[in-house]
Amino acid sequence: MIEKIRITLADVFEARGQSKRFGYAFDAFLMTLIFANVLAIVMESVPSMAHEHARFFTYFELVSVFIFAIEYLARVWASVDLNRFADSSLSPTKRRLRYLISPMAVIDLIAILPSLLMFLVPFDLRFLRVLRLLRIFKLTRYSRAMQLMLNTIQEEASSLFAAFFIMTVILIIAASGIYLLEHDVQPDKFGSIPAAMWWAIITLTTVGYGDTVPVTLMGKIFGGIITILSMGMVAIPTGILASSFSEQLRKRRRTYSEMVHQLMEDGIICHQERIKLNELRLELGLSVQEAAHLEEQVRDQHPLLKRFCPQCGHNLE
Repeated sequence: MIEKIRITLADVFEARGQSKRFGYAFDAFLMTLIFANVLAIVMESVPSMAHEHARFFTYFELVSVFIFAIEYLARVWASVDLNRFADSSLSPTKRRLRYLISPMAVIDLIAILPSLLMFLVPFDLRFLRVLRLLRIFKLTRYSRAMQLMLNTIQEEASSLFAAFFIMTVILIIAASGIYLLEHDVQPDKFGSIPAAMWWAIITLTTVGYGDTVPVTLMGKIFGGIITILSMGMVAIPTGILASSFSEQLRKRRRTYSEMVHQLMEDGIICHQERIKLNELRLELGLSVQEAAHLEEQVRDQHPLLKRFCPQCGHNLE
């Protein structure tokens, strides 16, 4: 009985099998609750509203933390039956430990930890109220776009690290150079290399607030050179992410197209195969129109394959 409940919970959390509808409803409920929490935290920062509706904010936070805590514990308990461990030889304890250190589990813990500390620790921890906004990262679980971006960052971690390392070196060089050229003239702004880093950061990021600027001739020339270099430096991580993001999209579309071709080889897409295709489409984060376009491309590339409706799977020829 307990094992059946655990498997059902895993099905709901992953929106699979007979619990798919309940899974979608549960996800919609949690997304609504997360948005409501973020809105409540923002409104609570207004002193007049915080004073007038203090009881409501407190009760709402208690209920939310209770729900998020139950969800977190339930996910940990049911993690042994998740798809990622379907072919794993790990023991249930090791599976749960593996799940606990996963990014989404860490985000779930961060979502409830600040509030738990506020209620349990008898100190003034009002600064933790702001950290409750990190709860919005729980939406990553339900956003295919955010998951795609996280996958992109993970795959390009080494390239991004190299880019940021180069930017750090240039930052130190820029701060050191402007310090040598300007510290005698403007000791209040360029009196040390750490102080000069503020100018280097806003210059390298092309923000240019104008609150700290060089006044000597050599300082202005050096500042111009750094400004020109900064245009290329900022574009490096942006280009890496954009290129990898596009590659991730291409991989997902290729995966869907390959599945379509495989299912169309016998000339028939039955109801179960259509359900399988739709599940893959949702998993890959593709829209109905995009999936239909990919199916049309597969049919055009292979004229012997028949034309099917992307919604019902009926033959259109």
